[in-house]
Amino acid sequence: MKRARTLRRNSTQAEIKLWSILRNRQFQHLKFRRQQPLGRYIVDFICLEHRLIVEVDGGQHTEQADAARTEWLQAQGFLVLRFWNNDVLANRDGVAAKLAEAL
Repeated sequence: MKRARTLRRNSTQAEIKLWSILRNRQFQHLKFRRQQPLGRYIVDFICLEHRLIVEVDGGQHTEQADAARTEWLQAQGFLVLRFWNNDVLANRDGVAAKLAEAL
């Protein structure tokens, strides 16, 4: 929990921008949590009601690690959507449309 709290305090610009859409049930009246521990991972955003996880990826991510993480999360019954930082920063409306489509 301490690591999740630290991640919430040190959010990236892309995470801050996406959180401004998802927080306080602003997006389709759904409850999203940010930097939520789940198993051995901490996911960026999660909507438990719809079993949806949203990950915002930057340069620190590796394809192999992300694939293993996604595989584990999907095995737990979650749909995982991944967006690059620059997609969230440059095309917030497009990201929101993809989220709506997934729901």
